[in-house]
Amino acid sequence: MNGGEGDDEAVTSEGPPQPLEWKFSQVFGERTAGEEVQEVDIISAIEFDKSGDHLATGDRGGRVVLFERTDTKDHGYRRDLERMDYPISRHPEFRYKTEFQSHEPEFDYLKSLEIEEKINKIRWCQTANSSLFLLSTNDKTIKFWKVQEKKVKKICDMNVDPSKAGGNGSIASSSMSTTPKPHLANGGLPEKSYMCSSSDIKIPPGGIPSLHLPVVASHETSLAARCRRIYAHAHDYHINSISTNSDGETFISADDLRINLWNLEISNQSFNIVDVKPANMEDLTVVITYYNLKSYFAILIDKFWFSISRIIAHMPRAAWVTLYMSCIRHGLHLHRIGPSRNVITSAEFHPNHCNTLAYSSSKGSIRLIDLRQSALCDTHSKLFEEHETPGSRSFFTEIIASISDIKFGKDGRHILSRDYMTLKLWDINMDSGPVATFQVHEYLRPKLCDLYENDSIFDKFECCLSGDGQRVATGSYSNLFRVFGCTSGSSEATTLEASKNPMRRQVQNPARPSRSLSSLTRVVRRGSESPGVDANGNAFDFTTKLLHLAWHPTENSLACAAANSLYMYYA
Repeated sequence: MNGGEGDDEAVTSEGPPQPLEWKFSQVFGERTAGEEVQEVDIISAIEFDKSGDHLATGDRGGRVVLFERTDTKDHGYRRDLERMDYPISRHPEFRYKTEFQSHEPEFDYLKSLEIEEKINKIRWCQTANSSLFLLSTNDKTIKFWKVQEKKVKKICDMNVDPSKAGGNGSIASSSMSTTPKPHLANGGLPEKSYMCSSSDIKIPPGGIPSLHLPVVASHETSLAARCRRIYAHAHDYHINSISTNSDGETFISADDLRINLWNLEISNQSFNIVDVKPANMEDLTVVITYYNLKSYFAILIDKFWFSISRIIAHMPRAAWVTLYMSCIRHGLHLHRIGPSRNVITSAEFHPNHCNTLAYSSSKGSIRLIDLRQSALCDTHSKLFEEHETPGSRSFFTEIIASISDIKFGKDGRHILSRDYMTLKLWDINMDSGPVATFQVHEYLRPKLCDLYENDSIFDKFECCLSGDGQRVATGSYSNLFRVFGCTSGSSEATTLEASKNPMRRQVQNPARPSRSLSSLTRVVRRGSESPGVDANGNAFDFTTKLLHLAWHPTENSLACAAANSLYMYYA
């Protein structure tokens, strides 16, 4: 009997983890009904530090706001509690710590370009002497910040009797002699005034009790943020990523065409390690091609194609959609190809190996490079991409395949990528394809034309992994975010809303069989698939989107940004 129960427990322990039940923890900057959100207050970056005790957010107004954890301070750090097997009943709680203005709007007079102050990325650096260090960047400039506590010193125990002090802080006239003193014409004193006998000064036994030196005491502490380094003038295009190295000394910054390597202590020099800029910049111009044309239109367009392509290439997106749909109605199928070269969309250092980093491209591929191979990493050590299914190519194929964010797992074994429609989990030891694919909002595929017309198709959603590597998360529209289980046999696919009641839009999806990640077969997980509506059956709202979120490094706790509000959840 006992053996049978033990066997059941062993089977249960080997099975996939149960889906988490998410609960609301707290919110910062919650909007009241009807309150209008200011553009500068919209959160544009979120990042936990490695310990999980601090959280940083950046907004479009160039501000960085820091939060610190409070629920572990009463009984010591959480790792100490785990050692003592102390029961932890309170959920993670954070409080406002400080904020500072990281970037200001600038203007590049050489290029006649306005540089906005919006914070694109925040990355924490290693702490030292109880001070916090972090990097923040806008489109052009990276700054290295030090945040530390400073003791405010005050002078106390002054040798002034408050009862005899005047209203302006001076000594009352009664304590001062009113006898006029003789002075010379040049401001001096008569010679005899310097000659005093010992009998003129009477010191009581034990000294004068009212005479003592003032004492400097520290009454309180205040947080001060100081910019230690500014890394500027190294990028011709907008910076989309920064990532700190595991060596604690270097970091990378990436724009559309280049990745630069910096030393934290050297701000006037960087090394270009990846350069995908073509020799002829015209190669990056969008090219219009056609296929499957009727013979009459084919002959006509072939004859004047060079002129037509140059005109169409400069059409706005709305005109493009109109032309595309009109051509389809007349049996003409136009196809947009471009850019002809990969454009860098995100870059990340390996969490453990200081010589390895990965970067993603607008064509849906991820390249793993080794800094030991050469100074300029023109060639990659591994390439991760999913090949197209024959006949599945459409007008929007390359747009929705563009990867907006990549993250390494804590162990460095897996890479999580987010494109417009899906999350993909990659094993760095297997470059034949992703080991798992999670459909985030597949029901939007029939509405890609509308999403293209209102520019929503170009939204850049971020992704994150849990500290134990068992779950992944990303955002969607209507302030929804998705949590998927990525372990063997897991069918977890949870939809939550960034609100005080995150489960109110939860839909119970039928369980879908999933296969082991070790079987080299691809796992596809889907959420709700009702076309044109969200998980609650309501019309989808493309104006409210959850682009930024972060997972606590050691616990099942999520921080999500919905416009200017920061929501936190735990499970």
